[in-house]
Amino acid sequence: MNFSKFDSAELAGWISTNGGRDFDAIAAHVVAVSSGVLVLKAERPVDLWLICQSTSQDLVCGSLGGPASVRHKPAVVSGPVLPPLLGETRDEFTVSRGTGLAYELKKGEIVQIIDVEGQQCSDFTAFRSDALMAGEEWMIDSTATRSMVRRAYPGPGLFDKFYDREMRPMLNVVQDTCGRHDTFGLACTARGYEERGYPGHVNCSDNMSEVLDPYGIARRSAWPAINFFWNTWIDPDDHTIQTAESYSRPGDYVAMRAMEDLVCVSTACPDDIDPINGWNPTDVHVRIYRPDQPIRRAVAYREKEDAPMTTSQNSAFHERLSVLTQHFAPARNLWAPVSYPAFGTLGEYWACREAVAIQDMSGLRKYDIVGPDAMKLMQLATTRNVEKLAVWRASYTLMCDDSGTVIDDGTLLRLGPDLFRWCCGAEESARALEALAHELGLQVRIHDVRESLPNLALQGPKSRDLLRKIVFTQPQVPALDQLKWFGVTMSRLRDREGAPFLLSRTGYTGELGYEIFCSKSDAIEIWDAVMAAGEEFGIVPMGSAALEIVRIEAGLAARNAEIAPGIDAFEAGLGFAVDLAKKSFTGRRALERNARDPRRLLKGLLIDSDDVPAHGAPVYAGERQVGIVTSATRSPTLERAIAMARIAVEQAGNGTYLEIGQLDGRMKRLGASVSDTPFMDPQRTRARLTGSDHISRRNGKRKSVRMRRESVFAFNS
Repeated sequence: MNFSKFDSAELAGWISTNGGRDFDAIAAHVVAVSSGVLVLKAERPVDLWLICQSTSQDLVCGSLGGPASVRHKPAVVSGPVLPPLLGETRDEFTVSRGTGLAYELKKGEIVQIIDVEGQQCSDFTAFRSDALMAGEEWMIDSTATRSMVRRAYPGPGLFDKFYDREMRPMLNVVQDTCGRHDTFGLACTARGYEERGYPGHVNCSDNMSEVLDPYGIARRSAWPAINFFWNTWIDPDDHTIQTAESYSRPGDYVAMRAMEDLVCVSTACPDDIDPINGWNPTDVHVRIYRPDQPIRRAVAYREKEDAPMTTSQNSAFHERLSVLTQHFAPARNLWAPVSYPAFGTLGEYWACREAVAIQDMSGLRKYDIVGPDAMKLMQLATTRNVEKLAVWRASYTLMCDDSGTVIDDGTLLRLGPDLFRWCCGAEESARALEALAHELGLQVRIHDVRESLPNLALQGPKSRDLLRKIVFTQPQVPALDQLKWFGVTMSRLRDREGAPFLLSRTGYTGELGYEIFCSKSDAIEIWDAVMAAGEEFGIVPMGSAALEIVRIEAGLAARNAEIAPGIDAFEAGLGFAVDLAKKSFTGRRALERNARDPRRLLKGLLIDSDDVPAHGAPVYAGERQVGIVTSATRSPTLERAIAMARIAVEQAGNGTYLEIGQLDGRMKRLGASVSDTPFMDPQRTRARLTGSDHISRRNGKRKSVRMRRESVFAFNS
């Protein structure tokens, strides 16, 4: 049809004859024609009739031609996205929608499977080349893989490999920007479509058989596969496997390194009768990188749902950390150690409790708030009285929304009359600060300094003794031994010419502790100095697993546990950080109301066994659920399992006997008694230690544990 000139009355008559509505006039104009795609822009709600022949492959009958495929999408249109190259490629190719391609990988090469338009499933499997030459078929085994990695699918990090049925590794996942895949389902099959009313539908299993045939691999009517980008989960109530549209976005990918010579196959799944491909199958792109490319492991990170994707980075201390452990996990956009095999989680725990432990905390978000209205902004945005915060002091405080829900918690450091540093857990609080400053027209600037200020936590009763060996301070700032709890100072390494770093007497363990903030260029020098000075004090590096134990013992809140959507400051157990005497701050009215009439309280549970309940486990009083577990662990000091739980006020009295539901909540119950938190050192005397105080080491585990138990129970009674 010639769109520049046509008889609209004749077209209207044709539409009416073929079942369409009568129109007084028809208005349409060509917006763009590119690569065979016609884009029409509607100026008002319209009925669109498309009268043409399609030349794309029909996925039902597998032929070309047939009726046109019409798809309505919002006005925001994005085409195929190819992410930046990870290194030098040996080959790359596109797997067209509804097809499959086989290819070979040499040992050490990396294959990158890319979802170019988003929400497109790609089935994948691989065979050992040496076995194929011997007439045998050794391929990825999903069951063996899940058993070895103890996850639904492997990902970058320690548990990153796909295995065959003899549990021999075949590939390891280097990068994954989607993080949601399937290893339970088969590649789609002809029978599967037939039984749903679509005989003859193109399917991945037949496509895989076709392209693997030249390698002598026997055809199968149903192929087990790794279904990349397929969003599945198991319903916890009826145990059915559920599926929905994919989490993957245009340009998302999985990159895997071959651990042997392999024959691989990738498909662009043709399923267009359910949500797995967003109801619209598209292409998949494959790149193969040469084996000598230094491609680091990474996962995707987005500050919020619609933010650009970045991949996880190594911290400034990684050069030293990677020598000590390979067990890392993503901490926001950085890799953070989980544990160190030379010490183990318990060894790290006891070092923090009895000597000194060092931990990379660079994943913290750090923002500098500067300008003449900086104090006014922080006074309005946080729950503590910032006007009372002196220079070279810090305060633990919260940011809440209008409903009193905690947006974020963190430490606010005052470095000058108009200079503040906000150290927190998430970017959301920085966006809230920017919005509030803009709304009020405040003269203030907010600088994101997280990348330029890596930081270490030095925690434990020997931490001050260690720092005395390496810290130099100028006379105009507080000296190390003058720092009280939540004190801050500017220091240098050893003398006035040494590497500078900010030192705060803060931490996340309940112990005497400090945090060091330095420049990236000085990070390795400072790490080496701390480790050398700490050798005589028994310094041990600590990972996130040990930190989780000590923070629960200390009754400290965590994001996505005690702090959760819809939970206000009092329900999160953080009422001590809310100053209702302050005239105005965001969320004050709601928090004042909730403080008068709370429905739930955060309490401790002393569990009558070593069984550790999961996050979210129900808490019962008889047959009635009265709360949920927010965090739990086994306390090495108390020699029992402990938990923090959000409990109805009526059942929150100390000593109340409750039960934690396991399995279905009824088949197994864990008895527990309500207590206050923290479980250890309720007066925070360890964190408040002065320079003359000391904590003796254990003199026999049994005696030490008994004394600590008595102090906890005496306080709780």
